[in-house]
Amino acid sequence: MSDAILIADDEPGVRESLAEVLRDAGYEVETAPDGAAALAALEKRDFAVVVTDLRMPGADGLAVLRRAREISPQTVGLVMTAHGTIDTAVDALRSGAADYLLKPVVFEDLIAKVERILEHRDLVWQTQMLRREVERHADFDLVGKSPAMKEIAALIAKVAPTSSTVLVTGESGTGKEVVARAIHQSSAVRSKIFLPINCAAIPESLLESQLFGHVRGAFTGAVASQEGLFSHARGGTIFLDEIGDVPIPLQSKLLRMIEAREILPVGSTSPVRVDVRLIAATHRDLGKMAEEGAFRDDLYYRLNVVNIHIPPLRDRREDIPGLIDFLIQRHRRELKRPVRGVDNAALKLLMSHSWKGNVRELDNAIEHAMIVGEGEWISIADLPRSLRSRTDGVPEVVGDDLREALRAYEKIHIESVLARTGNDKREAAGRLGLSLSSLYRKIEELGIDLG
Repeated sequence: MSDAILIADDEPGVRESLAEVLRDAGYEVETAPDGAAALAALEKRDFAVVVTDLRMPGADGLAVLRRAREISPQTVGLVMTAHGTIDTAVDALRSGAADYLLKPVVFEDLIAKVERILEHRDLVWQTQMLRREVERHADFDLVGKSPAMKEIAALIAKVAPTSSTVLVTGESGTGKEVVARAIHQSSAVRSKIFLPINCAAIPESLLESQLFGHVRGAFTGAVASQEGLFSHARGGTIFLDEIGDVPIPLQSKLLRMIEAREILPVGSTSPVRVDVRLIAATHRDLGKMAEEGAFRDDLYYRLNVVNIHIPPLRDRREDIPGLIDFLIQRHRRELKRPVRGVDNAALKLLMSHSWKGNVRELDNAIEHAMIVGEGEWISIADLPRSLRSRTDGVPEVVGDDLREALRAYEKIHIESVLARTGNDKREAAGRLGLSLSSLYRKIEELGIDLG
């Protein structure tokens, strides 16, 4: 929402003088000569503040305020009245006014109250944003030196400065939200809110109201209008995780939001404009879902402007040591444990594990080890029992030198990918994120037997 202000007053002199004062203070101002004109103006655009006379032909100031709140719950009102009684002030406040002004209006008082209203609004948004970020213990670092992660980092650098829609894909636990946050943190709206929403975690019956908001009386229990999350994220980035779980009827409304930049709250006939950057994510194959009619193909194309695919952790094992170090550093602050790293035997096991739960599973394993372990170095005994019981693929003991260990695990990983592709080197190179010539060089350097 911009800082545009609507002034509604049936006295031309009052209306224009107030507009001139606010314009001189740097605000965008629109005027309305009566209540009906004010209501019409509210239908066309959003206003941060509505300054309205209490008594006007067409519709009084309280009706104007109530309608403003229905259309945009974050709009605040200032009521002007020459009848400065307690009753009129209470009625104005109950109708959504933040304050009231007595006529004749003192210009300095008007400016001061508008500034205070907008400062309070911004403070509330910033507090909500900070609370959300603190609660989630957000980390924005992309950890990984594999070719795949380097490619993702390069793509983020290109797409972040734009406002284009991004679709992040990959298995559960690969770090799709981390990529979305990295895009936001590298964008021009990094100081605004990043609002993550798990579509699969919200009941289908409530999802539309949560995303788009609703007006009072829209359904049983809707005793007041409520702003939707798209409006709440104004000016920032909204991250819709598990977009593949959004029901078909709601997908058309998402498409309208992307194409027209407006939403329709539940129970309302008046669209609300939104200014938000959309990033979506899914572990599903949306292209296949679209072909089968389980997902709107037009929405899929709108979401898939830029696709960032995150490979599973088992296909980029060279990232594991860096991730382990990063996770230890993070949990060391939270758990206040003096853990410095993992010993050689534990590293071998962590490097060879299949990681079906990807980075999330690795994170849980490291946190578990730091809680139950007592030394400075995580050992195999500190790791979860389910992990310790799976020792297939662990190479024979190598020296403590990390480069030697990584070389051994690199050989195992390439051999595994080649086996899964039936020794199709071109396909294996694609999965590994290597050129064909680089794969041949690795095969020779590591002494890989192709049978």
